[in-house]
Amino acid sequence: MTKERTIRKVPFLLAILPIAFLVALLAFNVIVFDDALGGPNQIALLLSAAVAGLIAWYLGYSWTQMKDGILSSIQSSMGAILILLIIGSLAGTWMVSGIVPTMIYYGLKILNPHVFLLAACLVSAIVSIATGSSWSTIATVGVALLGIGSAMGIHVGMVAGAIISGAYFGDKMSPLSDTTNLAPAMAGTDLFTHIRYMTYTTIPSLVISLIIFVILGLNIEAQANAQQINELLTALESKFYISPVLFIVPAVVIFMIIKKVDALPALFVGTVLGGITAVIFQPEVIREIASTSGSYFQASYMAVLKAMSQETSLTTANESINELLSTRGMFGMMNTIWLIVCAMCFGGIMEACGLLQKITDSVVKMARSVGSLVATTAGSCIFFNATASDQYLAIVVPGRMFADTYRERGLAPENLSRTLEDSGTVTSVLFPWNTCGATQASVLGVATGTYWMYCFFNLISPLMTVLYAYLNIRIKRLSSNNGQ
Repeated sequence: MTKERTIRKVPFLLAILPIAFLVALLAFNVIVFDDALGGPNQIALLLSAAVAGLIAWYLGYSWTQMKDGILSSIQSSMGAILILLIIGSLAGTWMVSGIVPTMIYYGLKILNPHVFLLAACLVSAIVSIATGSSWSTIATVGVALLGIGSAMGIHVGMVAGAIISGAYFGDKMSPLSDTTNLAPAMAGTDLFTHIRYMTYTTIPSLVISLIIFVILGLNIEAQANAQQINELLTALESKFYISPVLFIVPAVVIFMIIKKVDALPALFVGTVLGGITAVIFQPEVIREIASTSGSYFQASYMAVLKAMSQETSLTTANESINELLSTRGMFGMMNTIWLIVCAMCFGGIMEACGLLQKITDSVVKMARSVGSLVATTAGSCIFFNATASDQYLAIVVPGRMFADTYRERGLAPENLSRTLEDSGTVTSVLFPWNTCGATQASVLGVATGTYWMYCFFNLISPLMTVLYAYLNIRIKRLSSNNGQ
């Protein structure tokens, strides 16, 4: 019979050591490697997990307990991994079917470069509110908007920042969003009270972001002039059948998500419909991708499966368009999935063995005033996004930890739920090793380091919620029905 080991208390310095080790490795990787996300950062996460494991073993935890924590953490990310694979296949079929090229085509005709960033943010916000999903929004209209902005010669980081800002605003404010339902559940309030209370900080954050995008847009020197845009339009027309009828497919997907169909089956239906659309409307594209002299049925089967599963590219007379007409399918998502799994290994050990709990407990003790408590909560959410690498953990763990403290200090639970969303939901996309940051960088094809500084809404939101707390604006007390 194996003797049960005694669990020691976690010293703060030991709890923080794996984090310090990870930060040092990630910083060194940025200096040494051109593409740290291509493998070095994954290894850094595994090495940091090993350091955490050694500390956990020293504290008395068994390998079985560590392994269970890792497996539980990976299991919690499986939904994101499956959606990531489906998004890869959807991007492929929507490209070869002409859906994304048609969006780019009409976008180039309608949108002016100087108002494009503003329009991209607003369109993403509207679609995200309707669907309740920033991931679905970015994977569909976001990809098309990025193509339009790239064709106009606008910096891809700015375009991605505008898309992500709008998408995460909608994700926060939509009653269909999983995080919008999760945050009040953790804090102990109801959904619509939570949404109403979020408007006080979220609307000003969006307005400030839109003003910044307007200023940036007015100062943009678009590289594409009228002649170049006409050349892009001609290249698209020569390659694809362009028609508004192709918008039926994204409309069906958005309708399904609005009707509360889960994102996974909704996106899968969109993938299949994209493949069918390609077969019906884009026979020349099908033949080019399939590269076979067999029957059209065989070519269609080969082309659709290639688009769904692997890298495909199309060639036109315009080099700028050629860069936009390439997709990576499911295969292109494998590096991101690798990163997510490694991040979950690190986060799983850190959470299961109490290392993250110790760090946060130590920080809570320093929060004396309402402002410092909210700031500590916001910082904890950002900390978990950076260390546990998962948006849901960044909401669930601080939510569980701070719920009693808020009640003990006479603060209504919506103060906590708002802070969880203002800090946990929106900052997840700013870290390249977080599931959200890794996914959006992969879907848009824009590195996190290229877009994060333009995600103004995501950067402003946690600052806004902390500012409100220190200025005692809209801080609801348990004994009062009004913000004080």
